[in-house]
Amino acid sequence: MALSSLALSKAKPRDKPYKLADGHGLYLLVTPQGGRYWRMNYRFDGKAKTMAMGVFPLITLAEAREKREEARKLLAAGSDPTAMRKEIEAQEAFEATTGFRTVAEEWLAKREREGLGDVTIGKIKWLLEFAYPSLGDRKMSEITSMELLAVLREVEGRGRHETARRLRSVCGRVFRYAIATGRAEHDLSANLRDALTTPRVKHLAAITNSQQVGPLMRAIDGFDGHAVTRAALRLAPHVFVRPGELRHAEWLEIDFDKALWSIPAEKMKMRRPHRVPLSRQSLAVLSSIREVTGTGKYVFPGFQSIKRPMSENALNGALRRLGYSGDEMTSHGFRAMASTLLNEMGKWHPDAIERQLAHAEADAVRRAYARGEYWDERVAMMQAWSDYLDGAARS
Repeated sequence: MALSSLALSKAKPRDKPYKLADGHGLYLLVTPQGGRYWRMNYRFDGKAKTMAMGVFPLITLAEAREKREEARKLLAAGSDPTAMRKEIEAQEAFEATTGFRTVAEEWLAKREREGLGDVTIGKIKWLLEFAYPSLGDRKMSEITSMELLAVLREVEGRGRHETARRLRSVCGRVFRYAIATGRAEHDLSANLRDALTTPRVKHLAAITNSQQVGPLMRAIDGFDGHAVTRAALRLAPHVFVRPGELRHAEWLEIDFDKALWSIPAEKMKMRRPHRVPLSRQSLAVLSSIREVTGTGKYVFPGFQSIKRPMSENALNGALRRLGYSGDEMTSHGFRAMASTLLNEMGKWHPDAIERQLAHAEADAVRRAYARGEYWDERVAMMQAWSDYLDGAARS
């Protein structure tokens, strides 16, 4: 049947597929199910081929003929129109993945698969929200240093100097991922380090004077707040882990028989598993709170739901109730207190103290060599530290 507007209007499904052709390679394939598809037959490199050109009536007869002429021009120039179209479609698909937001979300999904903690992922997402309004839809390869700097300066303009610094770092990781995946050529953030205001480092308050340890421990012993908060506050100086690690402690991680708390890598800042020897005093605190929270997941659950850990402000709030201001002592300050006083004692190898603080060894080779060292010394040190705290409280 010849291809014409009249023929198209009369085309109906039959038992078998049939064609409406115009005699120049273009035809409409009509299927038994009623589908109508434009096709073009041609030869390239001595082989017979068929090119799909769309669906009727979405593609009209005039548009199909126009596509046929474009294909003929490519054939005349020595190119396979089907291969050329696939190449164009692939390029368009690739272009659709080159936006800043798309690359950032792809990189972030990769980091999630690699085990980056939920808290860290949440912070990165929060930082990226500052960049998305200006850069989200921009192609990575087209963003300029001045555009990125404008975003960072806008954050700085709100007085958030540390946020701007961290956003620059996150954007740098996104650009480096884009380079690795062929969607950018340069890390624009690298040259902007000196363009931002360097925030003044404010160390978290901590008691590091041995004369002040006794009053602190006596105050903690006298805390009359919620039982969960009291137990966490009593345990914190003995184990001196990071506040987030303490809050997220789970009963499955505590081995009373071995006097050991094993913290999995995903909960640690440095993403390496950490072991905490539990002194007799630490075990006593855990045993007492197990009677209250032992049937749940968390050692120190929240007040509103046992399915969530206690609030990150609970321990600092307890210290404020005890009369210690934010400039005197913080929950993170128990780490500095232990680090300072244990080093001043002169009884323990500095590396043993650093291992117990879960600080990262800067030298990767030395870190690999030192893995697992000082365990016996750390066990003895943690018991001696708890004994020291008890003695200070009694003095």
